[in-house]
Amino acid sequence: MTEIVLVRHGQANNRATDEAGYDRLSPLGVQQADWLGMHMRATDPHFDRVVTGTLTRQRGTADAMGYGGGDVDARLDELSYFALAQAVEAQHGIPAPQDATQFARYLPRVIDHWAQGNLDGLPESYESFSARVTDLLDELSGSGGRVLVVTSGGVIGMAMRHALGLDIGGMSKVMLQVMNSSLHRVHHVHDMLMVGAFNATPHLDAPDRAHARTFI
Repeated sequence: MTEIVLVRHGQANNRATDEAGYDRLSPLGVQQADWLGMHMRATDPHFDRVVTGTLTRQRGTADAMGYGGGDVDARLDELSYFALAQAVEAQHGIPAPQDATQFARYLPRVIDHWAQGNLDGLPESYESFSARVTDLLDELSGSGGRVLVVTSGGVIGMAMRHALGLDIGGMSKVMLQVMNSSLHRVHHVHDMLMVGAFNATPHLDAPDRAHARTFI
């Protein structure tokens, strides 16, 4: 059996207006990752392998957790959200949302346009994003042992789609729920991927850490 523990990075620079500006942890993001690392070391600290994407916020989360220095794989990098947002506004007149309620309706529309091939000039197609994430999961599934993967919300959404057979709308809803520094577990057993946990935040459950339960 292989157990893959997926972690979304801690809170990044949520005031950014482009990919480069977003790609750094906020002070709260570092704290979230530190608390998660302490939780892991107090419960089940051993991993046979640690893998992160290339992004600063992903590698920084692993470092703050105390699990830095593992493998780096670009297939764990996040989808290009800002490029998608710019394309969907320019090509379909759908503006960026102004609040969380608007965003909950906005993201599924953006992902649907992307998946249907209705957006031009993007750095990556939906098919390419899907293939790189699922290919890596399939590789890790055959490795055995416990694997810690530090990545981003879109990648985790695609992992859940792969494991559960979700449609595009279902995957988009999953992406909306992925919290910063959350834990997700998938197991490769009986020749299939099984979801063992989704969006767990045991390190943030104490009442005095309610302020640290963030999505962006």
